[in-house]
Amino acid sequence: MGAYKYLEEIAKRKQSDAMRFLMRVRCWEYRQLPSIHRLTRPTRVDKARRLGFKATQGFCVYRVRIVRGDRKVPVRKGHVWSKPKNHGVMKIKSVRSLRARAEERVGRRCAGLRVLNSYWVNSDSQYSYYEVIMVDPAHKAIRRNPRINWICDPVHRSRENRGLTGAGRKSRGMLSKGHGAHHIRPSRRAMWKRINKQEFHRYR
Repeated sequence: MGAYKYLEEIAKRKQSDAMRFLMRVRCWEYRQLPSIHRLTRPTRVDKARRLGFKATQGFCVYRVRIVRGDRKVPVRKGHVWSKPKNHGVMKIKSVRSLRARAEERVGRRCAGLRVLNSYWVNSDSQYSYYEVIMVDPAHKAIRRNPRINWICDPVHRSRENRGLTGAGRKSRGMLSKGHGAHHIRPSRRAMWKRINKQEFHRYR
């Protein structure tokens, strides 16, 4: 096995004494840092490389902190002036994952960069920590590289907001194929619209 395979196997065993100690110390460090900050190198090099990271010019990694738990409806004093079916304020489950929201937050902070992918690094009782791989679409090293210059196209702007990253595709249900996945492509809304609208010929 290569070195990256050893790193992968160690990271899988999160209940081992070594990983529990390492994650506890790292989590203390992450809590002292800003909610979004740039790293000099990825924490999980093997995972970052599997997701497309290269230690070359134009690539960078950001770590972001996301509050865990259910979502809360942003209403004044907890009152929803509506019918009882909509009175819920707490325990509202988010449709998108925490990882997708982490990508969105970093993409807003670094508007000139493109989100390539992300991965989980740590979590405690209050926060989850993710590292987001970012690419500079204006850098010559990226634009001249045929393996990654697809991300320089204008169609890939804000791809994290449109569910085009790995986390976004998972929340849209794009990882399912075949039986049971007939009504999710190209999207649930587009499929619903195609089924429920009625088209007429111009002359009838």
